[in-house]
Amino acid sequence: MKHIVKNTIIQYNLIEKDDNIIIGVSGGHDSMTLLYVLMDLSSSINFKIHVAHVNHGVRGEDADEDEKYVKKVCSDFNIPFYSKKVNMDEYAKKYKLTKEEAGREIRYSFFREILNRFKKGKIAVAHNKNDQAETLIMRFIRGTGIDGLRGMEYKNGDIIRPLLDVGREEIEKYCEENNIEPRIDRTNFETIYGRNKVRLELIPYIVENFNLGIIDTLSRTSKIMKNDSDFLISYTKKCYEDIVIMEDELSIHINNEKFLKLHNAIRNRVLRYSLEKINGNLQGIEEKHIKDIIKLANSKTTGKLINISNNIIVRKNYNNLIVEKNAIRERISYNYKVGINTVTLIEELDAKIEAKILPVSLIDLNFSNRFIKYFDYDKLSDNIYIRNRKNGDRFTPMGMNGSKKLKDFFIDEKIPKEYRDIIPIIEHDGDIMWIVGYRISEKYKITSNTKNVLVLKYINT
Repeated sequence: MKHIVKNTIIQYNLIEKDDNIIIGVSGGHDSMTLLYVLMDLSSSINFKIHVAHVNHGVRGEDADEDEKYVKKVCSDFNIPFYSKKVNMDEYAKKYKLTKEEAGREIRYSFFREILNRFKKGKIAVAHNKNDQAETLIMRFIRGTGIDGLRGMEYKNGDIIRPLLDVGREEIEKYCEENNIEPRIDRTNFETIYGRNKVRLELIPYIVENFNLGIIDTLSRTSKIMKNDSDFLISYTKKCYEDIVIMEDELSIHINNEKFLKLHNAIRNRVLRYSLEKINGNLQGIEEKHIKDIIKLANSKTTGKLINISNNIIVRKNYNNLIVEKNAIRERISYNYKVGINTVTLIEELDAKIEAKILPVSLIDLNFSNRFIKYFDYDKLSDNIYIRNRKNGDRFTPMGMNGSKKLKDFFIDEKIPKEYRDIIPIIEHDGDIMWIVGYRISEKYKITSNTKNVLVLKYINT
């Protein structure tokens, strides 16, 4: 057991030296095993243990005895103990949650309250291999895709699951061999909850009739799905970066033509990724919304919009698909001097621009990125600024001899009026050298005579 858990901790980098580990301990087999194994490992890995216990206030004396039991164990081993008593049923009713949702919200809120007292640490919970199997079955029954079938993560933000490679039989054997006498929560044997039905009825039926090793099978499945899911998530972000025209905290503009060329599976993922960036999460986003957006993207109309939950709208404007918060946008005004060989922050856009000078021999002139551009530094001074547009701005786009009004350039590029003030402009001595995300100036392009190159990289943070 100790060896398995230690390997899991090392493989997934769950615990680091000097971490404060807040262990959620109910008093049952799983959490007591987690406590004892981590106590055994704490000296070799060098971390400090704290125990948090939540009394949900729904099992009367049994719950109170659980709390006393965990508190005594902590006292015996001189471990800091924190407890909280709440009424889970009242909490669920107040916030319109299921009892399971309410319990989970209460626990993690309390765990993080403790964790926030320390500079460094994590929350350890006792989910095991059987819990993972139950999770996959329940998600499959309700309907899910690859991302859902990856199951619970070994590490998810500040939460770690060191027992995820350990089965329930191993846990019970460990408690017996080490004379640990966990508390028994009898509600775990009542089939009134969906998860209990899966644990007590469905999995035993599968074991008896179909697959004796279903727990290990589903554990392997979750790892396979995680591997595939990680690739798809990474590829989705790359595709998103390739087709996004501009973004800020209120909106994302996507090149609709490029968007429609993506594989259908990736299109759906790019949309979900965009909606999550604007909304903060995917709550309230349904499959119907994704289908409606795809239909809008394929339509020949412009100006039509779709209302989605949480005051989010998606609309088509010219050849752009726009995901945005339906909020009043104030006119932003900014003007910053761009430092050479440093990073300049643009607070109004929550962005930054990096500027560095390189010899032309180190530049790949075939490299193409909308947000990284090269300029002939020998034609420039240090008077370089990043700002938004001004009345009367003119620009000499690369490939043209004469200049044109910036307003006309925006019209030609089909950029909506409400977003023209946001687009960053890079200027040199009052002369526009780059409209970020679009075109650079003919005057400052790299030529055969260029010796030194100014590299500008615009980054949305």
